[in-house]
Amino acid sequence: MRTHTKETQQHLTPAKALEILKDGNKRFIQNLKANRDLLKQVNETSDGQHPFAVILSCIDSRTSAELIFDQGLGDIFSVRIAGNCVNEDILGSMEFACKVAGAKLIMVLGHSKCGAVKGACDDVRMGNLTTLLNKIRPAVDDTTTQGERNSKNSPFVEAVAHRNVELAMDQISERSPILKEMLSAGSIGIVGGMYDVSTGEVAFTDR
Repeated sequence: MRTHTKETQQHLTPAKALEILKDGNKRFIQNLKANRDLLKQVNETSDGQHPFAVILSCIDSRTSAELIFDQGLGDIFSVRIAGNCVNEDILGSMEFACKVAGAKLIMVLGHSKCGAVKGACDDVRMGNLTTLLNKIRPAVDDTTTQGERNSKNSPFVEAVAHRNVELAMDQISERSPILKEMLSAGSIGIVGGMYDVSTGEVAFTDR
């Protein structure tokens, strides 16, 4: 598998970047890793990097984007925070990734059985975690359900996680004029996804 160069990155479209991620996840769930020489990629990226996508995902130890999408060194920018929520630092990182470094796609990746989402559903209060979980509360409040509105209700938790991805996608364009302009021009794309920790499969959605 070739390391991305400035030329290959420039010739990618957002749609093609999404296709690369989808193909990578298919390889992952089939246990068919692409053939890579990682040490060679270290050398090839030593003077610069040209990732094709930036992926916002959770810190959950099961959700490493490089593994889930079978990508190598220099392929993606990986932004991780509990509950894959958005803040100013993350928006700034995405602006750098897309406007400066040339990434073609933004992805917000949630996952099943998310501890941060469960904490938000239970309105957990604990130190600095309180502020972080408050960023997920809009998804909790915006989700209807049958049964209890807490982490004991698994369908509710999964629905909140999905809604949290959607709201994060909205916030990216609403809170970053730079990214909004690039999205409007079609120079970058944005996509959401939910990773199933039981199967390894990502369900993609553009909303």
